[in-house]
Amino acid sequence: MTLSLENKVALVTGGSRGIGRAIALELAAHGAAVVVNYNKSPESAEEVVKQIQASGGRAAAFQADVSDFKQAEALVKFAIETFGDLGILVNNAGITRDQLIMMMPEADWDAVINTNLKSTFNCSKAAVKHMMRKRVGRIINIASVAGQMGNPGQTNYSASKGGQIAFTKALAREIAARNITVNAIAPGFVDTEILDAMTPEVLEAALKMVPLGRKGKPEEIAYAAAFLASDESAYITGQVLGVDGGMAMM
Repeated sequence: MTLSLENKVALVTGGSRGIGRAIALELAAHGAAVVVNYNKSPESAEEVVKQIQASGGRAAAFQADVSDFKQAEALVKFAIETFGDLGILVNNAGITRDQLIMMMPEADWDAVINTNLKSTFNCSKAAVKHMMRKRVGRIINIASVAGQMGNPGQTNYSASKGGQIAFTKALAREIAARNITVNAIAPGFVDTEILDAMTPEVLEAALKMVPLGRKGKPEEIAYAAAFLASDESAYITGQVLGVDGGMAMM
């Protein structure tokens, strides 16, 4: 059976780069119309849209700072008005501001919590209103292995991702009766711009924690997202799918 997202409409926050970009392209490859959200990268977002359209798909870009509730509402409204529906929400927008807690500015804590966790609340709240009326939907939160294991120098990031995981489970219980599933993906070390900030020595040490012994690819996260967005995953909700090379075996 070929996984199909034909006649589905998806919204990917932070969809212009890295994991978000890979997810947007993968959902479109399976037939979904995709809204590519960005905050500060219009050129990258438009490149994703053009790539989808060149392959015969439907896509549109929309600027919004999803840590702001009104902007998140406007983003969801745009998706529904542009493509007539919204059945798949991927909460992927995220940042890091790494620092040991003794030296971490309050502003860095707030920025990470707001961008990574509050945005998940903002977009989900806006999207759920529509999904509940339609009595169907898929919400996929891109968390992190840091939210499961913790990571030194990342108390803010780990807290935001652990919060996403708890949010996933709570919301899944709230809206399951309306045929809306809510799941999380917890990537490990994935080959994106975030890893570029690590020195080769630090990265080498980090990869020793990965049983499979390598970095993940953004496309490998995207494959998991496409499955969780599909009808084939209809009996899966409240779960955390680790795509981490075995780092956080439970």
